[in-house]
Parts: sequence; C-alpha cells; structure tokens
Amino acid sequence: MDDAHHHAALRRRTLLGACASLVACPAFALAQAASWPSRPITLIVPWPAGGQTDITMRILADLAGRQLAQSIVIDNKPGAAGTLVGPALRAAVPDGYVIGQLPLTLYRAPLQRKVPWDPLRDIKPVIQISGVTFGIVVPADSPFRNFGEMVAWGREHPGILTVGSTGVGSTAHLAMEDVLSREGVRYIHVPYKGTADQMLAVATKTLMVGVNSTGFAPYVETGKLRLLATFNAERSKRWPQVPTLRELGHPHAVYTSPYGIGAPAAVDRAIIRKLHDAFRTALFDPIHLQEIAKYDQEPEYLDTEDYGRFVQEVTARERQLLARLGIHPLSE
Repeated sequence: MDDAHHHAALRRRTLLGACASLVACPAFALAQAASWPSRPITLIVPWPAGGQTDITMRILADLAGRQLAQSIVIDNKPGAAGTLVGPALRAAVPDGYVIGQLPLTLYRAPLQRKVPWDPLRDIKPVIQISGVTFGIVVPADSPFRNFGEMVAWGREHPGILTVGSTGVGSTAHLAMEDVLSREGVRYIHVPYKGTADQMLAVATKTLMVGVNSTGFAPYVETGKLRLLATFNAERSKRWPQVPTLRELGHPHAVYTSPYGIGAPAAVDRAIIRKLHDAFRTALFDPIHLQEIAKYDQEPEYLDTEDYGRFVQEVTARERQLLARLGIHPLSE
C-alpha cells in the first residue's frame, strides 16, 4: 500500500473510531442516513414462525421493503411473552439495519418483573400498526343479556362472579379489572393458559364470564357464546351490533394490545423517518389490510411522535393498575 492509500485508510479508521456513536459525529450520521438503506434490514418478530403475527409481519415487511428498495428479513425470536425483542434491540448496532415488532407486553414486562433493559430508554418507537379485538363473552343462554345486567348481578353478589382471562397481568386481565373495579364489582379472577381452555370453560358454564381476544370468534359465530361488549375504540365491523366499553360509560377502557415497529434508541432521525414512511405506506396497502382483516384487525396508525407518547402514557397507566392488583417488579 502506498503512502497516499495508507493515509486515506488511516483517516477512515480515525473517522469511524470517532463516530462510534452516531450522535457524536453528526456529519457521519448524516452521510450514513442519506445512503440508508444500502443492504437488507432485519425485522425481529418475537413470536413463532407461522403464527398470526408472523404471517402479517412478513406481508408488511415485504411491502415496506419495496418502498425502501431493500429486502426486510424476518428474524423470529419467540418466547418470554414476546419480550425477547427488547434485549435484542438494546444490543443491536443503532444503524437502522435491525428493527423489531413491539408488542405491548414489551412495555409491561419491566412493570411485572426485573429485566436488564428498559423499553422506554433503549427503544425508539417508529410507527404503531394495529391491535386486536378484545371482548367480554358469556354462555349463549346466560341470564346476562348485556353488560349492564352482568355488572348489576356482580354488585348484588359480591365475590361470586367468576371471570376468566389469559393470565395474571395479561391485557384481558387488566382490561376487566379496570372496568369492574370502577363499577364496584368484586369478582373471582380465573387465569387460563390459553384461549381454547378459557372459551371451552365459558361455553360449558364452568366459567360465568370470559375476556379474550378474537379467539372467541368461532364460539360467537356458532352461537355457543354471546358477546356483550368489546374494548375497541369503535364498534367492530364484524359485530356492529355489539357496543364498546367506551359507549357504556368507560371512556378510557380501550384495550387492543396495539403493536408497532421500533428501532434502537440511537438510530438517526432521518433513518427513523424513512422507516416510518415506508411502513406507513405498507400498513395501508390493500394487501396488508386484507390480511389483518382475516384476524379481525384494523389499522391503528400512530406516527413516530404519537406512538412514543402512547407507550409513555400506557406504561404510566398500567403501572398504577398493576400496583392496585398487587403486581410489582421484583426488588433489586
């Protein structure tokens, strides 16, 4: 290597060393953002391959990749209730080439147990995508013909109403606790490991009330269960006759377990903007909308700023709710 090439290489190494942090070297970050993306992007999906989220994320990633003129490759990291994306994004180089799907469980985990990462500090929310429909179901021949009758009976019979969820601290549990505690209803919480077991328990009247995501759909469609209310912001297109909890006097009772896309916290703003724009176009593409509709999902779009504000607010709200339930993270 001649002297000129040697000095050029030395300058590049010096520049890269000085710019180990993108924040520390704005000029380098700007140049990198301008050329981004120049290679494939990895999207961490913290759920098993072949499941509902994985399928919809693959379609979304393909559509967003077309916008960026680069492929977006799915990396499945299932386990720990969808929270393995947290430490993965914290450890990733903040250059925009590793992003992740952010389930609400990611933000709930530090409120329930000690974890060595902080989603509010370590992850930059890019865009909120969608959520799922949660509802309150009872046996088809239950005497509770509507939510008001269920509440009235629960008040008259304190500590007798049995209500099932998908686990302690789950979205279904928190949603029901939020509503019934405000209504002054004392009830028996029965946690289940899965949707199928819980729905069977309601259908066979082992359980008086069930709260779940749209795993209840087949039971409602076949007339085995009655859907009393949903936790959506607006009425479900599939069940337009069923009121929302908002309509029934609970304006804050919107629980859809929304998810979105995030990146390591130090990723340059220009790259975040490119990611947001690509995924926003993909979100509203008819191909993606048709796919999520199969699972009774609709767009719940929030831009980068609003999504960031949302995760802050929901974390504060759930911290209070979990404290009321006596669920605290383990001490140091």
